[in-house]
Amino acid sequence: MITELLADLDAESRELDDLVTGAEDWSLPTPAEGWTIGHQIGHLMWTDKAAILAITDPEAFQAQPLTGDIVDRTAAEAAALPNLLALWRDSRAALREHLARAEGKIVWFGPPMSPASMATARIMETWAHGQDVADALGVVREPTARIRHVCHIGVRTIGFAFLLNGLAVPDVEVRVELTGPGGESWVWGPEGAANRVSGPALDFAWLVTQRRSRKELAIEAVGEVAEQWVPIAQAFAGPPGGGR
Repeated sequence: MITELLADLDAESRELDDLVTGAEDWSLPTPAEGWTIGHQIGHLMWTDKAAILAITDPEAFQAQPLTGDIVDRTAAEAAALPNLLALWRDSRAALREHLARAEGKIVWFGPPMSPASMATARIMETWAHGQDVADALGVVREPTARIRHVCHIGVRTIGFAFLLNGLAVPDVEVRVELTGPGGESWVWGPEGAANRVSGPALDFAWLVTQRRSRKELAIEAVGEVAEQWVPIAQAFAGPPGGGR
């Protein structure tokens, strides 16, 4: 399983690499307020290195001072590096090797996760920040079956989303029925559940990475819990922000 996930992570990273390699100006602003293309790639590079530290030295990872501005600050610092593209290529290659050999749970900013879950999270984050870059460049990306990973982690974090928003974790399951890019059906949750979410997988991936507002998406929610969840759904660790 980890081999297949890492292959998909490689493919997602290469697609974004091709996109930014062809971009002439990395100072171009993206839809994420205050973030340029350089910030997006810098953040991915920094997160790769944080994940490597979590795998190789969990005590040092947990001892890091996590100030409120750490995400913006580290992205800005990385964006200023003249060799950022090479550094990102190196960091993602190194992380791939560590994930291929990792065993047991990996500490993280959210709940600890398995190497497979970490690889899935890296696919999600690469895809999400790649969306920011694509939007900045006016590029419409063709969705691939890799967005299933984004949708999967979005479904798995339903309880986490409720907790982060100060809400009680629901004690009922939600059925999620999505249509993949090739017309395939992707389903999570029990058949016949009273709470259901459905729609195109791409729209759901945009929803849980908060890259599009719900009013732009063909996502349907049925049931009180499903209707509560959709506006707060998130596939990423950390508290929700005011935008991307």
